Amino acid sequence: MITDNIMNRRIGFLSVLIFAFTLITLHSFAGTQLWDFNKDAEGWKAANGNWSVTDGIYELKKGGKAEHSLVGEEDWDNYTIEAKVRLDEGNWGGLVFRAQSEHEYYVYYLNVPNNKTELWKHNKPNWDSRQNLKQIPAVGGVKIENGKWLDMKIEVQGDTFTYYINDEMQSEDSNGDYGNGQVGVWGWETGVSFDDFTVTGKNIVDTLDVNPKSKLTTTWGSLKQSL
Repeated sequence: MITDNIMNRRIGFLSVLIFAFTLITLHSFAGTQLWDFNKDAEGWKAANGNWSVTDGIYELKKGGKAEHSLVGEEDWDNYTIEAKVRLDEGNWGGLVFRAQSEHEYYVYYLNVPNNKTELWKHNKPNWDSRQNLKQIPAVGGVKIENGKWLDMKIEVQGDTFTYYINDEMQSEDSNGDYGNGQVGVWGWETGVSFDDFTVTGKNIVDTLDVNPKSKLTTTWGSLKQSL
């Protein structure tokens, strides 16, 4: 009986360990990159516009049309991007995704006067060559206004985009013209600030302090102590 109990405990232990290892292994294939702009905007490339890091935020001075800055890899496909966005002077600013080039990308941008978000697809050859895909009136008590930080999030999966403000779902949209691309920030004749920009996806190299091997060692030690 005692031998059976020990054997059952060991089998249970191994099952838990295999489950933990599976979770850690799956997690290791996904990655998150974060820019808090406390020092600089490392890796970012301004396509156009006057961009700078000021007091821990990535800031665009009010200027011209479709001013944007990009980061990441062109082969990124499915991912979630999140950022804090504040429109300081002017009416339009937001987040870029699936950027094929400086002229080809999608953007969800906030519209202050109409309390809505607009989804556009930009094309070659000019900064303002574009196609409107959707007008999205704010829902869930969201108020889009100058001088106010808003949390924008975009989940990109296949041809489907799900868009949130302050964790309130605003829209689910679809377009299959651009299947992969960089991410970025954007303004149109607007001074706009961005902070805590993150992107998470399975084919994104994780630059946060995550060590699956260390986690597995810790899990193994904890489980052994329970025997």
